[in-house]
Amino acid sequence: LVMCTFAKHRARYGSVRITDELNQAGYACCVNYIADIMKEKGIKARNGIGFKYTKDVAAMTNVADNLLRRDFEAESPNQKWVTDITYIWVKSRWLYLATVLDLHSRRIVGWSLDTTMTVQLITNALKMAFKSRKPPKGVIIHSDRGVQYRAHDYQDFMRKHGGVPSMSRKGNCWDNAVMESFYSRLKVELIYAEDYQDIEEARMGIFEYIEIYYNRNRKHSALGYVSPAEFESV
Repeated sequence: LVMCTFAKHRARYGSVRITDELNQAGYACCVNYIADIMKEKGIKARNGIGFKYTKDVAAMTNVADNLLRRDFEAESPNQKWVTDITYIWVKSRWLYLATVLDLHSRRIVGWSLDTTMTVQLITNALKMAFKSRKPPKGVIIHSDRGVQYRAHDYQDFMRKHGGVPSMSRKGNCWDNAVMESFYSRLKVELIYAEDYQDIEEARMGIFEYIEIYYNRNRKHSALGYVSPAEFESV
């Protein structure tokens, strides 16, 4: 949501205005939280203090080309994966959920939940995906340009297992629209309807939603109204 709002206003909005817009839209958040997200994503309002129309060399380190180019179709499993992190509010604190989705069937093939947004969080999600799918070398793994996805440890792990990195253009959330759509459904159908008291309650709920409901039973419009598991079995 932060990236979409930032892109919508073409880098004119800083943390204060983005916070106000999200609060008006019904998403409770504070300025410091939004500022932290913007810092992690490497984005800054063009009218903000210190803004320069030059590339930030540090922010561009380990940035991969956009190989996906919004082509969200895949002829077979394990050709194209997309991954991202979303924030989940649980009893006065944030939890962070990283997921990996196979574009062929829209199946969630890896996920990880933690109290901190670290490189280990996204690596654990990718580790689950590699273990469960055992893809051939060359699977495209698309993400945004967040600092976690640019980390050497994550990229080394990905390449070691045959993954090929792809990244969205800066500030363009639509380059990873399928993953964003999944998070939207997850929050509407699960998170907003529950009142989790701690991370373990949230983990159990998310496990049931992803592994039992979404992957195996939820009919998906992009798949001709069958579930990801049914689509892969055809």
